[in-house]
Amino acid sequence: MRAIMVMFDSLNRHMLPNYGCDWTHAPNFKRLGERTVAFDQCYAGSLPCMPARKELHTGRYNFLHRSWGPIEPFDNSMPEILKQNGVYTHLVTDHQHYWEDGGATYHPRYSSFEMVRGQEGDPWKGHVKASEIPQTETPEPFASSTMFKQDIVNRSYFESEENHPQAVTFSLGMDFIQKNKDEDNWLLQLETFDPHEPFFAYQQYKDLYPHEYNGKHFDWPPYYFVQESDEVVQHGKYEYAALLSMCDNYLGKVMDMMDELDMWKDTMLIVNTDHGYLLGEHGWWSKSVMPVYDEIAHTPLFVWDPREGKQGERRQSIVQTVDLAPTLLEFFGVTLPEDMDGKPLRQVIQSEQPIRESALFGFHGGHVNITDGNYVYMRGPVSPENKPLFEYTLMPTHMRQPFAPGELQNIEIQEPFSFTKGCQLMKIQAGTGFVNAFQYGSKLFNLTTDPKQKEEIENLEIELAFIKKIADHLRKNDAPKEQFIRLGIPEDGIMTIEELKKQKEAIRKAEKINILEEYRWDRVAQNQMRALLNITSENVRHKLLNAFEEFVLSSNYMEVNAGVVEKFIDVFLQSDEKEKAKYFIGLAGRTS
Repeated sequence: MRAIMVMFDSLNRHMLPNYGCDWTHAPNFKRLGERTVAFDQCYAGSLPCMPARKELHTGRYNFLHRSWGPIEPFDNSMPEILKQNGVYTHLVTDHQHYWEDGGATYHPRYSSFEMVRGQEGDPWKGHVKASEIPQTETPEPFASSTMFKQDIVNRSYFESEENHPQAVTFSLGMDFIQKNKDEDNWLLQLETFDPHEPFFAYQQYKDLYPHEYNGKHFDWPPYYFVQESDEVVQHGKYEYAALLSMCDNYLGKVMDMMDELDMWKDTMLIVNTDHGYLLGEHGWWSKSVMPVYDEIAHTPLFVWDPREGKQGERRQSIVQTVDLAPTLLEFFGVTLPEDMDGKPLRQVIQSEQPIRESALFGFHGGHVNITDGNYVYMRGPVSPENKPLFEYTLMPTHMRQPFAPGELQNIEIQEPFSFTKGCQLMKIQAGTGFVNAFQYGSKLFNLTTDPKQKEEIENLEIELAFIKKIADHLRKNDAPKEQFIRLGIPEDGIMTIEELKKQKEAIRKAEKINILEEYRWDRVAQNQMRALLNITSENVRHKLLNAFEEFVLSSNYMEVNAGVVEKFIDVFLQSDEKEKAKYFIGLAGRTS
């Protein structure tokens, strides 16, 4: 038996013809749907990139204990387990996060691996003299970032398509298939960073989406809310679509090879992604800084299992990224570790037998989201500080750097969790992350009547049912006790309607800033001021609050709104602090 996983990054379900999109050009995805089982209710789990890949290895949620980080000494690793059981595992990837501090322990788990350089801001080619930056619609501070500048350098090395990292990745993956076509017991993970931003594609793919555009260069949306014109937003969607069509082309090459080598009879094929991406929906670009809407969490998944022979069919059972590790282990006849959350997909493929009632997903420190396929409930923190919140790790690294010495000054020793194989861990105070999810509040949507999540609903009975389900998931996952506290959920998950009402009232009171209480504060100003406090060191916060109070009183404002906060920043902060502050208060000004 052999298996091929073709993994894309930020592959949008709602941009694929298999899931109802009627304007993108993706004939090979259509063809894929005819050869596989397509899953209609697949959800991400831990977000974003490396947390999702940890799920791919471990088969368990990790966002309740840890943010972005490497494979830990106690973690199960699906490719390593296969390797230890006589299955050769090979990774080919251009996903540059593997060779950063926060991803550096993933690729050695495979029998062998090939790394392709140059995607996004990968610090690849060295140019001492900065390249000329094109005029761009990408706003500051993104357009002057080191990554943006490095990407301009990298692009100059793949002007021809065959030199593009995606093309090289697929070529190397297909070389592996060709060389090993007569061998048994191997897994190939062929993984490309595309169609993740920046949306760099070649003219032949852009020509598939003719449109008039008179704006500046724009193929790299910011992790921010939409500020651009409708014309720029639409152009950004076409740029994504062009890159999607490039991905479709290379997917087709893999399927062609499977046809030519008659591999369908004994080779599993999985085509998947880590998460989706917002292209202006809900007024947002990208991911990470907003609630995890359906466009991010609800992902495409296609599986061909040669043992079952099911093709051209669809499945409605809820499945998740955590199910892929056990699926591959079961396919190769390897016993599953006891602490995997996921389940093999074989019974779903075979006869639509469900493997779970609900799916949990989210970012560390963000909403804890849950869906049963009919509703989605986004449970936010109940305190403005989004605390208590800790990182549990033996590998204290962020995405691109180790934890700073200041973060490690007051670590505690955490007794083992059920999945850490007896290992104690470092318990480290978590940072603030991108943005505090408290500002958005908890949200409930009816996905059946409102699949685009445009209108929040209020139904305390449904909310209480989901609170119970979240608590069940947390206990099963051996979540830290403070997650129950942060979310305001009893450990048994049982609350009454009256208790929930009182909690909501307490949250409304907690939203208020405890100065200028005689003034009317709008919600945006409250969130902006709280964001300003969150990025200010504790020894300066009292001074900042006093200064703000004096500023408002001396200026004779009648109310505190977003304009007042922005003017205060202009007056009070030093020039080098203003850009960071305005970035975060801009995010905080978004409440949906």
